[in-house]
Amino acid sequence: MTWFLPPLSVGEFAPPFAAVSRPNPRFQSGALGGRHVLLAFAPDAPARTAAMAAFEAARAQFDGVRLGAVFIGRAASFDQFPPDAAPGLHWLLDPDGEIAAKFRPDEGWLLLDPALRILDRAPLNHPARLFASLPDLPAPGLEGGAPAVAPALIVPRVFEPGLCQALIECYEAQGGQPSGVMRDIGGRTIGVLDGMKRRRDVMVEDTTLQARIRQALSASLIPMIARTFQFQATRLERFLVACYDAGEGGYFRPHRDNLTIATAHRRFAVSINLNAEDFRGGDLRFPEFGSRTYRPPTGGAVVFSCSLLHEATPVAHGRRYAFLPFLYDEAGQAIRDAAVSKLGPAPPAS
Repeated sequence: MTWFLPPLSVGEFAPPFAAVSRPNPRFQSGALGGRHVLLAFAPDAPARTAAMAAFEAARAQFDGVRLGAVFIGRAASFDQFPPDAAPGLHWLLDPDGEIAAKFRPDEGWLLLDPALRILDRAPLNHPARLFASLPDLPAPGLEGGAPAVAPALIVPRVFEPGLCQALIECYEAQGGQPSGVMRDIGGRTIGVLDGMKRRRDVMVEDTTLQARIRQALSASLIPMIARTFQFQATRLERFLVACYDAGEGGYFRPHRDNLTIATAHRRFAVSINLNAEDFRGGDLRFPEFGSRTYRPPTGGAVVFSCSLLHEATPVAHGRRYAFLPFLYDEAGQAIRDAAVSKLGPAPPAS
């Protein structure tokens, strides 16, 4: 078989896709960001054998931090493919060929940068030049020749200390429930418990507390968001107090906040620390922009686009309490209204 270079140009974003991974039947390609990624479509044998041999010769480069590899197989199960080799190699399934169709006419090697843009490419049977360049790849966050800074807004003094304490007391009075993640399964957005997050949440139902929160956001945060991002937030999703507890290894692995049917309306995420002096670890990181972490002071907020890959690093000591809403506007509300029927398990058949 003759392999041709793909019609994707250097600097273009790789087409987004959903695939079957071993732990997740609806793995989103956006989660691959934050490191350089070698992406390849596995052909049938014997071409697959030759491709894997070429990869194994460079295997030591793939540490999963600076560089990872993803192979996509055209099959309905993983039976014919080797196991994943964490942290540097993972297999995905493309049983119907929908992913491959986005990358044709070449299903060869694609090298992506940490933002999942095309950095280099090569036919599957001629990888030598591309593989020879791998040792020279910069660390994530140094792609532009200088340390990158995430486009996140830090705003101190959004909540006054009394409101922070009241929200912590609200959490303690109710006790937190395990927090899940949203997944699209069978055309519906379902909340599931998943190992990518260790956190407990409480919803603030007290209307007096809700009013204090709204007043603080309207006075101290919404105007700064409008000034910085030229976005007028008019809607708030959820009055949620979260607790990341070192005793449970509290963390939230890299993710994006708006990839499912019922979360597509979200525009900006807000993270307000309620007790920044009382814990170690637990900071925000944006892997597409390097290893730098972000930590607002007590009562201060970090605001960022829901499309950005981000993580809450593990809490090493103590408990991190945070208020974690999402902001959107009237256009987002229209999207949310259209998706509400797709939220939660399907109703029983009548």
